[in-house]
Amino acid sequence: MTHEGAAQENVDVLVVGAGPTGLMLANWLVKLGVRIAVVDGKDGPTVESRALGVHSRSMEIYDQLGVVDRVLAEAVRVQSIRQGFEHASFAAVPLARLGRGITPYPGIYILEQSANERILGDNLRALGGSVRWRHRLSSLEQADGSVHAVVDGPDGSSTIRARFAVGCDGASSTVRSLCGTAFEGTTSRQSFYLVDAVSVGGLIPASINVRLGATAFLLAFPMRPADDGRTGQRLIGIAGDDDAPAITEDFARRRMAEVFGVTYEDSRWFSTYRVHHRIAAHFRTGAVFLAGDAAHVHSPVGAQGMNTGLQDAHNLAFKLDDVVSGRAPEPLLDRYEAERRPVAVRLLQTTDTVFRGVTSTSGTAVLVRRFVPRVVVPVAVAVLPRLPIGRRLAGYLGQVRIHYRMDGSPPGRRGRRDAVVGRRLPWTGDNVEALRSSTWQLHLYAADDAAAREAGVAADELGLPLHTFAATGSTPLRAGLLYLVRPDGFVAAAAAPAEAVPAFEATRAYSPTARPVEKEGRS
Repeated sequence: MTHEGAAQENVDVLVVGAGPTGLMLANWLVKLGVRIAVVDGKDGPTVESRALGVHSRSMEIYDQLGVVDRVLAEAVRVQSIRQGFEHASFAAVPLARLGRGITPYPGIYILEQSANERILGDNLRALGGSVRWRHRLSSLEQADGSVHAVVDGPDGSSTIRARFAVGCDGASSTVRSLCGTAFEGTTSRQSFYLVDAVSVGGLIPASINVRLGATAFLLAFPMRPADDGRTGQRLIGIAGDDDAPAITEDFARRRMAEVFGVTYEDSRWFSTYRVHHRIAAHFRTGAVFLAGDAAHVHSPVGAQGMNTGLQDAHNLAFKLDDVVSGRAPEPLLDRYEAERRPVAVRLLQTTDTVFRGVTSTSGTAVLVRRFVPRVVVPVAVAVLPRLPIGRRLAGYLGQVRIHYRMDGSPPGRRGRRDAVVGRRLPWTGDNVEALRSSTWQLHLYAADDAAAREAGVAADELGLPLHTFAATGSTPLRAGLLYLVRPDGFVAAAAAPAEAVPAFEATRAYSPTARPVEKEGRS
């Protein structure tokens, strides 16, 4: 298929949408040497702050990409979460302390969407990539083993032929619509207001404040100071059912002051919206994929949305590279939906449950919100840091406990969820450097000389780099076991070094017989 009068361009991957998800995907694909085109119908990058929480796992991905220092320099690190009821604030839950020892980046980092996009956009340009702004996708068809897209830009229409296309174009995704993929779910009856406020009073600084009420709730996230040095907060509140036409900033200001005792001097941005809980029926349709908000949208509870999109992109980028380069067969790409859609489903279920709990006006729900935190939070603050459940909670909040189903568990663990295989590689304190190479690799921990020799033989036969470490740290990694680690940092398989080659080949996660295809334009 060609578009009459249009020039045709050939690429490996067409990325539609240049928000955080699309830019993350583009960064990795360009870094890996994949030929891409990135198009977006907007005039330019996002100006509003929109999403803003960056969790531990996303920080680890930024580390692997090489931009984490800039993220750290611009972000506000949240030390704790403080829950409260109306004007009262309860004890702080120490997020950063709970996450120590399980990630180099414990806690939550507040960096608005526009800043994330700016950092990713600058890095994309440094890598040699670019975004074609004001280029709107108007047609998308699959034929002859490739995707044919018509893009309307300032100079007219053009045709892009790509082996694969990825829709990162948000909740109103054109790609999803053109593929005919259902976007299943609901939209809440309640309307919400959002204020990026300056010089806020009535809240604890450097904390995420969660204030509940009988018929209202307020989420407050600390933000970077304004240009004049005044501190800022993102304030999100509920306005009530079917009140959208009546919601103004004056209404929001009065409601916060009356119900929660929260005031502010002025604002940088005000908006209203309704919360959607939706997920695409499929994340893959032939050679077309969906990622980020194009694939799933949900409540802002937990500030997980942008992070899930960033991690979608990270997961998909390496699979696309392995297939485009010829290191893996195309069916590998089925694992993208198999891995990432269950994550999105669980996230929707969790955020929807919490959302209904904090917005319910039933008498029981109000009593729970008013009294339970007064008893539970002080006990949790005293006990959680000392218990394994505290680390587990931090892992869930930081998205470092995500598990993918894989068939490479060591003997004795098959058929059960393994503590390491299918998960992001546990952090020992000194193994993060190896992951920065972004390649398939082998890891061996606390091994004796015999196991180390056998691991070396396996590494030579598999053609993979071997990284050895003296200790497992406070992790479930097992001494003397050889781990096959994917480029995205997830553990694909584990086996005794002497049995590793046939065991790893059996997983079909990595084939030592596959060799990259020499392809023009790849580096």
